[in-house]
Amino acid sequence: MAATQIAYTAHEISPGVPPWLNKGDNAWQMTASTLVGIQSMPGLVILYASIVKKKWAVNSAFMALYAFAAVLICWVLLCYRMAFGDELLPFWGKGAPALGQSYLIRRAKVPERVATEPYYPMATLVYFQFTFAAITLILLAGSVLGRMNIRAWMAFVPLWLIFSYTVGAYSLWGGGFLYRWGAIDYSGGYVIHLSSGISGLTAAYWVGPRIKSDRERFPPNNILLMLAGAGLLWMGWSGFNGGAPYAANIDSSIAVLNTNVSAATSILVWTCLDVVFFGKPSVIGAVQGMMTGLACITPGAGLVQSWAAIIVGMLAGSVPWVSMMIIHKKCSWLQKVDDALGVFHTHAVAGLMGGLLTGLLAEPNLCKLILPRDTRGAFYGGNGGVQFAKQLVAALFVIAWNVASTTLILLVIRLCIPLRMPDNQLEIGDDAVHGEEAYALWGDGEQYDQRKHGWHASEMTSPSPYVNGARGVTINL
Repeated sequence: MAATQIAYTAHEISPGVPPWLNKGDNAWQMTASTLVGIQSMPGLVILYASIVKKKWAVNSAFMALYAFAAVLICWVLLCYRMAFGDELLPFWGKGAPALGQSYLIRRAKVPERVATEPYYPMATLVYFQFTFAAITLILLAGSVLGRMNIRAWMAFVPLWLIFSYTVGAYSLWGGGFLYRWGAIDYSGGYVIHLSSGISGLTAAYWVGPRIKSDRERFPPNNILLMLAGAGLLWMGWSGFNGGAPYAANIDSSIAVLNTNVSAATSILVWTCLDVVFFGKPSVIGAVQGMMTGLACITPGAGLVQSWAAIIVGMLAGSVPWVSMMIIHKKCSWLQKVDDALGVFHTHAVAGLMGGLLTGLLAEPNLCKLILPRDTRGAFYGGNGGVQFAKQLVAALFVIAWNVASTTLILLVIRLCIPLRMPDNQLEIGDDAVHGEEAYALWGDGEQYDQRKHGWHASEMTSPSPYVNGARGVTINL
């Protein structure tokens, strides 16, 4: 009894353990932050470096590495409080540093969770939200790999973070007008996936396409490493969606289960479609299906029942597949825009569909676990039809803002820096841009020559539909 009393007293008087601190919640939130960070570093760094042509491995990895570092500094200097601070405009917060200890050691405050304040310090929350901002820009980069001027990218990252990401985050998460209106984005279907996919497609339009030889032939340089990066992305998603309730609670458990159920279902559906229409399962296709399953469940991961997560996964594995493999081929404008990794299909289409499905499938009892108001999907009656309409309007706002802001940012950058690399650099790749190559030697000291080495040295009679991201074999149904 005496020992218990001493321990209790020490807990109360320790300046590092204030009475409001929940050690379990704090530990989980820092773990979730680390999991989301690993999705980018090294997850997407490895994925991008492996899924592109050999000559672009270093450049693609560096774009992700640079974005991760640059976003963190901008985040703590200005952008966190633009996204989660005091209101400046209905869709924007007042920018200010999040660096002072008096600010960082106080109890976290989340405008979107007026009913359940977090039980840990602001420092934990600032870092957790940074990892979301960083991965958004890295996902966007997938649309412009293999040709964007690296100096233009270095300017684009902070500008897009300030003028695009913070607007979506504040509007839907930080207490802005869409949040107050009742639109739902559980963990980033709109703020992250829809915005990165739409902005990526917009950026691809303004930057311009890869050179002709790269668009026609863009094989992954290491499929096994690509799978390793994809695996880190998938496993990290448990922190992505599991950390969204800002606590180690029941809803966090539901979100983690639903996330993995949706991803697995989507992979199986996508793979089956590949087998039916192309005669063989594609590893790259399975990775695309994994991404769409994860992105699609994100807007409602902790708000839908697990049987609904299977439905979400089935749609995530089929609708973006149709969008990428069929509609893309029939739309002349999409054919002209060189979205290198098909980010529009895997993230914008999947994120939009997930947000709308949340408006249909959000279960009222699960919503009560974290949302401060009565919320339900259309399938549960009541105001569900209104909720679906709100989801649609919120999506339209995110789309419009990202198209406009990304366009203006790139046009301003273009006044000072060319958006696209010169053709002589595009022909050479990493060595011309960075003075480095991912695979400098081949065999016994011999320089790698794709005309002599590798499976692609000979003509292929039935090329993979995924060698050019969203470009592939036309399917006539």
